[in-house]
Amino acid sequence: MNTEHPLFASLFLQRLPETGAGIYWRLLDAFGSAEKTLEAPLAHLQTILKPAALDVLKSFYQSTHSHPLTQLVFADIDRIGDQSEIRLLKFEDAAYPELLRQITNPPPLLFVRGNVNCLALPQIAIVGSRNPSAGGCENAEKFAQYLAKQGFAITSGLALGVDGAAHRGALSAWGKTIAVMGTAVDRIYPARHRALAQDIIEKGGALISEFPLGTGSYAGNFPQRNRIISGLSLGTLVVEAAVQSGSLITAKQALEQNREVFAIPGSIHNPLAKGCHQLIRQGATLVESAQDILDQLNGMLSFKWQEAQQTLDLSEQKEISQPDNKLHITNSPETDILISAIGYDPVTLDALVERTQMPINQLITQLTLLELAGKIESLGGSYQRC
Repeated sequence: MNTEHPLFASLFLQRLPETGAGIYWRLLDAFGSAEKTLEAPLAHLQTILKPAALDVLKSFYQSTHSHPLTQLVFADIDRIGDQSEIRLLKFEDAAYPELLRQITNPPPLLFVRGNVNCLALPQIAIVGSRNPSAGGCENAEKFAQYLAKQGFAITSGLALGVDGAAHRGALSAWGKTIAVMGTAVDRIYPARHRALAQDIIEKGGALISEFPLGTGSYAGNFPQRNRIISGLSLGTLVVEAAVQSGSLITAKQALEQNREVFAIPGSIHNPLAKGCHQLIRQGATLVESAQDILDQLNGMLSFKWQEAQQTLDLSEQKEISQPDNKLHITNSPETDILISAIGYDPVTLDALVERTQMPINQLITQLTLLELAGKIESLGGSYQRC
């Protein structure tokens, strides 16, 4: 068992008890790297690590290769890779989302299930109550649908209520949506959203999490993941929220990250409108339609599309731009083969793999680009020409 594997030290530190992103970055500031941290004497780590983490490290130094945490880390490594369903992005990787790099204590590691490339797309976060009114649920879905059609990826937390409605709205517009998990990406929570999570992946979106594989639903994880929802996004829309709610935590973090915050007003008699009204009094932008958001963010939307061209895997593409909210690409041999393979009748992803013989990751990237360019459309997991 090779503890010199390039991912070992980072994954090991991530799994230490009571060692979140803040402590991880303090360790790297003090010792320079995850590898050098694991080589440091315990006495040098005592001012940073909690007692539980120090106890684990002490036992690790005594039985490195047989230690239970070593076994867990190598199980992680076995499940991660370019050909795996689960990918790992380190902070220094080119595909790590640029906006997320800018927040305080960004996740050192991001686990991704689905299309890694969609993380480079301009995003808008939509959050709100887990028990919204019928009108709130409809607003979340309609706003997401409209904004997805205009070129935004819709980012939310896969929770019941507003989150789920936002994801479904984006999917109904053939858009991309990103679910930031409060669990590991291999533990879908709530269980009733398993089908939704699979739909997000199959239609070119992604599930992401900073939590180690196998992490279940712990209450403290959900407020922690909210900074990622807002950190990925140009702005955060709060649809319905009580005064004391996770959605207002997300909005507060968005403000701290110098991102836009939008809120939909409601009836003074609706307790779920009080959080939105409080945000508006504190300076959030009152919105009555999704166009209000687009008007405010349209300049940043165009800029992020130009930035995305440097991140998406376009080794065979010569040009990418997005004037008038449309993505235009220059055809390559791969896109020509793919368009020919799709034809005008719906065809599944499995069939396209067989027809084109492309690696699955490259195929999903090309499908994402062609769909965003308006050349193909996704229909319930199948694709056809527009």
